[in-house]
Amino acid sequence: MTSPLPADLTAGIEIASATLLSGGDVARAFRLDTTSGPLFLKWHPDPSPGLFEREAAGLRALRAAGAARVPEVVRESPAGLVLEWIEPGPRSAGTEREFGAELAALHRTTHDTFGAVDGAPAGFLGSQPVDLTPTSTWVELFFHRRVMPLTETAIASGRLDAAARDLVDRLAPRAAELCGPAEPPALVHGDLWAGNRLIDAHGRSWLIDPAAHWGHRELDLAMMQLFGGFGDCVFAAYDEAFPLSDGWRDRVPWYQLPPLLVHAVKFGGSYGAAALAALRRYA
Repeated sequence: MTSPLPADLTAGIEIASATLLSGGDVARAFRLDTTSGPLFLKWHPDPSPGLFEREAAGLRALRAAGAARVPEVVRESPAGLVLEWIEPGPRSAGTEREFGAELAALHRTTHDTFGAVDGAPAGFLGSQPVDLTPTSTWVELFFHRRVMPLTETAIASGRLDAAARDLVDRLAPRAAELCGPAEPPALVHGDLWAGNRLIDAHGRSWLIDPAAHWGHRELDLAMMQLFGGFGDCVFAAYDEAFPLSDGWRDRVPWYQLPPLLVHAVKFGGSYGAAALAALRRYA
């Protein structure tokens, strides 16, 4: 079979056909039909250094927790990943309730520091680099290493009004308070919008494309509400299984700041204005 697929990821795999899949803005995606069954391939001809290594580490950490379904990493290289294939199917009310309980169980997996799942200092949110050097405080990781530098990057790219810098400076003394009650570092997906949750042919949920790290569990819940796609019963089932702290809904825009800033840098449009509005809400 003649194919442009990367040899370091496909060598030795007996591929009958490769089908280009739609969706995704970071990598090319294919369904590989092989003699041993279907596989999923994602790759990029010139990726940011460590991009797929970090994704593979996140997938393995989430899978090892045993709380949620996560595809197995079959192959990895600096250029991409080969993963277990998940056959898509429809969701149901039962799917949503089950996912809420599974996510709550995932978040009960804790650690003694915030940051990378394996101690590595660098990570990504989407395609944007973030600092995941382990730290003892959540405000250090979230506000000082994520909100502040992403704000500067968005301003430098011309996608965010420079007024955001003064707002961030004004919020800095209150950042710990705005992050909510202290909780142990939880294993979070880190980029949990609806496109990063698959539903299989049996109506079960799977987590993909993580920016996994040890963080605050409200981060995942906020991301889930940024673009929609999760039913109310997901959040009800989650809160029943792992009750949330008072005021968590008031902190949703706060925890939506990093993805809004990343989207502002990458796509422009209304994302910069939305990030500015979130900052003004708390300033």
